[in-house]
This record gives sequence, C-alpha cells and structure tokens, in this order.
Amino acid sequence: MNKSRKKTPGGLLPYPVIVSAVSGNVDAINVVLEHFAGFISALSTRTMYDEQGKPVVYIDEELRRRLETKLIAKIPTFKVA
Repeated sequence: MNKSRKKTPGGLLPYPVIVSAVSGNVDAINVVLEHFAGFISALSTRTMYDEQGKPVVYIDEELRRRLETKLIAKIPTFKVA
C-alpha cells in the first residue's frame, strides 16, 4: 500500500488506491478520506457571531462526519473501468 500512496501529477489519487477502495480495502478508503479531508473541512466551515458581534469561523463536526459518511457510502458504487 505504501507504493500506491505516492502523489500523482495534478494531485490525483493513484488508480490502484481507487480500485482497492472500491473493492472495500479499509486502508485505501482511509487514503481517499485523507485525500478529501481538506475539501470536506472547507465544506464544513461555518461562521457564527460572538456576543460582541465578531465573526468566529469553525468547522461543524457533525456536518464533517456526515460528509465523510456519505463519501464512504459512495466509494463502493464508483464505476472503475
């Protein structure tokens, strides 16, 4: 699995990792989750306002978990050629 963790041009996931994740390999699924962690965090970022009205940016952990769960559920349905 270590060989397939190498970065590819354009920041894409290596094909062997995708195939392994689709077939249910837990390590490969974790690599996919790690790859998309920044994107999921960005989607989970929320702004709330404190007592003085100043904006406070935070990551909504419940939303982040829900997005991760949806990604995990969709991985096995990904069509690999």
